[in-house]
Amino acid sequence: MTDIDTGIRLINAARAAARHAHAPYSRFGVGAAVLLSDGAVISGANFENASYGLSLCAETVALATTSATGRLADVVAIGVIGGAMDAEGVARGVVPVGPCGRCRQVINEAAQMGKHDIVIWCGAAEGEAMTRHLLSDLLPHAFGPADLGIG
Repeated sequence: MTDIDTGIRLINAARAAARHAHAPYSRFGVGAAVLLSDGAVISGANFENASYGLSLCAETVALATTSATGRLADVVAIGVIGGAMDAEGVARGVVPVGPCGRCRQVINEAAQMGKHDIVIWCGAAEGEAMTRHLLSDLLPHAFGPADLGIG
């Protein structure tokens, strides 16, 4: 499987996950898909809460699920999509969406625990627009477990 094929696979899985977004307040659905070293994919969708600060981003949901399986160090890539939700609750939009700053920090936890950079595929909710980044480019000089002497 080529690098682009991997990106397409993750973006498609993120789109599928976004269909389950619980975003009644922002009406912005986000899906994420985490690729593990053995090829397994774990996905998540954003989960909002009436107390806005308790809301969870899709990337955080997917990574927490990954951690719950004991596989946080096995994360090699993540795909993210998002867009304004239509009346049926489907994320729409043709511009790639990237992880917010908080999610970049959470992804960094997996990167440092696995001792490798993580590829981040940012995709549009619709269409073919997709960009590829390394976490280290999106979050240079990140603080993480290594700064605490862990890992």
